[in-house]
Amino acid sequence: MLQSKTFIKKTRSGGVMKIVREHYLRDDITCGCHGCDECQQESPVLQMEPVLQSSLCPSPHYILPDTNVLLHQIDILEDPVIQNVILLQTVLQEVRKRSAPVYKRIKDLTNNPEKFFYTFTNEHHRETYIEREQGESANDRNDRAIRTAANWYAKHLKKSADIKNLEVLLITNDRGNKQKAVEEGVVAFTCEEYIKSLIANPELVDRLACVSDEKNDIDSGKMIFSEHLPLSKLQQGIKSGIYLQGTFRASRDNFLEATVWIHGDSEEQKEILLQGLRNINRAMHEDVVAVQLLEKENWVAPSSVVLQDEGESDDIDSVEEKEKMLQTAGNKSAKPSGKVVGIIKRNWRPYCGMLCRSQIKESSRHLFVPADRRIPRIRIETRQSSTLEGQRIIVSIDGWPRNSRYPNGHFVKNLGTAGDKETETEVLLLEHDVPHQPFSQAVLSFLPQMPWAITPEDMRNRIDLRHLYVCSVDPPGCTDIDDALHCRELENGNLEVGVHIADVSHFIRPGNALDQEAANRGTTVYLCEKRIDMVPELLSSNLCSLRSDVDRLAFSCIWELNHNAEIIKTKFTKSVINSKASLTYAEAQMRIDSPNMNDEITKSLRLLNKLAKILKKRRIDNGALTLSSPEVRFHLDSETHDPIDLQTKELKETNSMVEEFMLLANISVAQKIYDEFSEYALLRKHPAPPPGNYDILVKAAHSKNLEIKTDSAKALADSLDKAECAEFPYLNTLLRILATRCMMQAVYFCSGMDNDFHHYGLASPIYTHFTSPIRRYADVIVHRLLAVAVGADCTYPDLTDKHKQAEICKNINFRHKMAQYSQRASVAFHTQLFFKTKGIVNEEGYILFVRKNAIVVLIPKFGLEGTVFFEGKNQPKCRLTYNDEIPSLTVENTTFFMFDKVTVKITLDASNIQHQKICMDLVEPQIPGINTTENNQRQRNGEPISKKSKLTK
Repeated sequence: MLQSKTFIKKTRSGGVMKIVREHYLRDDITCGCHGCDECQQESPVLQMEPVLQSSLCPSPHYILPDTNVLLHQIDILEDPVIQNVILLQTVLQEVRKRSAPVYKRIKDLTNNPEKFFYTFTNEHHRETYIEREQGESANDRNDRAIRTAANWYAKHLKKSADIKNLEVLLITNDRGNKQKAVEEGVVAFTCEEYIKSLIANPELVDRLACVSDEKNDIDSGKMIFSEHLPLSKLQQGIKSGIYLQGTFRASRDNFLEATVWIHGDSEEQKEILLQGLRNINRAMHEDVVAVQLLEKENWVAPSSVVLQDEGESDDIDSVEEKEKMLQTAGNKSAKPSGKVVGIIKRNWRPYCGMLCRSQIKESSRHLFVPADRRIPRIRIETRQSSTLEGQRIIVSIDGWPRNSRYPNGHFVKNLGTAGDKETETEVLLLEHDVPHQPFSQAVLSFLPQMPWAITPEDMRNRIDLRHLYVCSVDPPGCTDIDDALHCRELENGNLEVGVHIADVSHFIRPGNALDQEAANRGTTVYLCEKRIDMVPELLSSNLCSLRSDVDRLAFSCIWELNHNAEIIKTKFTKSVINSKASLTYAEAQMRIDSPNMNDEITKSLRLLNKLAKILKKRRIDNGALTLSSPEVRFHLDSETHDPIDLQTKELKETNSMVEEFMLLANISVAQKIYDEFSEYALLRKHPAPPPGNYDILVKAAHSKNLEIKTDSAKALADSLDKAECAEFPYLNTLLRILATRCMMQAVYFCSGMDNDFHHYGLASPIYTHFTSPIRRYADVIVHRLLAVAVGADCTYPDLTDKHKQAEICKNINFRHKMAQYSQRASVAFHTQLFFKTKGIVNEEGYILFVRKNAIVVLIPKFGLEGTVFFEGKNQPKCRLTYNDEIPSLTVENTTFFMFDKVTVKITLDASNIQHQKICMDLVEPQIPGINTTENNQRQRNGEPISKKSKLTK
């Protein structure tokens, strides 16, 4: 059947245009129910005997939720016990418009065969499609369409003898819609009524979202916050310049302070400071907000006070007392300051954390403390508080009324016991938004069938290099081997060097489920005890891993070089290789150094090492930076996987050898894909730091009578090379560690969307990532571009769409950053585990930074940083003099300079289960009259400071 509608529309030129809209209706759309005699269906989804038992509806039933239930109660629907759900096309279309994340979660539910979620296309069914009536709003029409479909289902099921007792329950939180449904003979309940009626599943009540109408909150208590302006007023205000739009960034150290990074190209007022609960006005980290600038006399300076929210109620008086500590209006250091007037886009997510310990009582209302200190506490209702004590849980936010200091939320999931290794790993993955769920069947279906072998079709546009003496050099235990190398002498006296990279793009074709999953994950994440792969293990550790003595498909970059490492000729080709050895860095170094080894692989390694040294010297001469950061390696127990030893990683010549050829390949490929695709090349740049970033480095060097020049990367590199002290050999490493902290973040970008390609750290005019496609999606895109450039593969539309490329870059930059953060969190957690079993340890370290009331100490042996405080709650008063110019901190009569050697006592403070931390107490030098170690320990134990060490100013 065909429904058509014709209407006339005026054109801009004053003419008229006839528009015909056609809507096709069918009478063969099935109900999806097992046991239905009316519908001819091959594989019905809905079970014949639903399992949920409700006191409101004793008979077997399906549930049919409306749009708001899907949007707000998705956590309920995801629970395993909720099955046999009818999703209407009308509802799904609305959800898709209003929330992409919720829509994706619903699609995942419909794809799960164990959930029995059936999508009914009511908008194309002859008996359930309805026209919008004159004067009827789109929302009212959709509500009527939902009621019509529910009514049709109820009547339809009665026609089949086997399922005539089945009911269809409309679940809606719209009181008006529910009332009309009941009047029309539809069985309807609110979500709360239905969930509370479930006989065997009382725990689901905790997962109910508390969706309240803010207008109804006005009469229910004192208003703490001003009302958020509606979106229409915000947009008008932003357009006229009254308000500014930006991203809200909460402070980790001060819950009463935040900044808003302003969107747009203007160089002015890139950052606006917010201080005080009312100026923050219920904005949360990563929300997009509208802010109004305060009058200049009300601008404030950033506070150096550390303030953690320790409140357990809506006690605003205590907050106002703390706000007085921040009042710095009129300060010379004042920055543009403002207040939030509205929320443009909420970026709420499920949060991991724990129930506030003192709140675990008989009451069902509790405060939840998120693991992320930038997120405020959340008020939830749960009857499981005694069970959830000491557990890591997930909570979602439902709303934030004006009369409440904290947002309202609901319990979602119990992750496990706090401190348990598996639980804490799950928390850090969730908190850093690392996709870590098992690969779906849809993704796995695109993997090659095993046993796999190279076919004649695979050899098209590919050369056979299996005769070459190729080898790989990687860290111990590496199973995802991306790259391999070879070097041999040519008849003309020159050298042939090949970098062979796993041909991942051969197995991952554009647009399929495997490609989409890899694109979403963006990168492989390496934690201390596990790896979260970007691609399934069959590829990452087998078919794409360039293991020795097996044939593997590769993408090869082959140069002809002279003995001075100058490139004569470059060739890019798809290939097939057979690696002759999978070596660790130590094994490769041993071969190079051993006078007794002269096999082909060893000869190749020696030539590669010789060329690498020339390449590295040339790079450094051109201004490339050699920086440093302390990296640690854990030795884990083979059974428990607990850390039993901790040491800094040792770098060998072979580390540098591999790095040099990977850099050369990346630069060569970057130039090639840019030459072929000037608008669509995926490149990587490293912006030069603003001059102010180097202030701390210059001052620190000056305090040691050394000069660091920062006019260019070359000047910085040369200065660092000269900054040496014979009596203090570790000083140069400390300076390089500090220089690393001054750097900007390197990012991926699309060449057609930017004009600054320079990589500051490498001193290269152009750069990309080509050498690790198993673990980076950026490299997969680069492989596809290169394959098209050399005629080895065909292009596809998204590859030559710079806006699509820019979206890919945005995601992989985010995933790369989150991977770094989660890896650091994993190292921090395992360091805590190590010191938990190690006990108290005294170690030598160096002062990396001095603060107004503390020193930050680096322990080279463990690659560990910690802070020694000289001022704080329950600590003895002492004279502190801070000099920002030198920089230095004088405690009583002892002065601490950056890079001074100290001895500290390292302990684990486990008093806060959720935020355990490594503590450092000063041992040497001793400060007369202050027993720092003893007093810090007393402070952590909540004991009074000993009188004999208490000093007055």
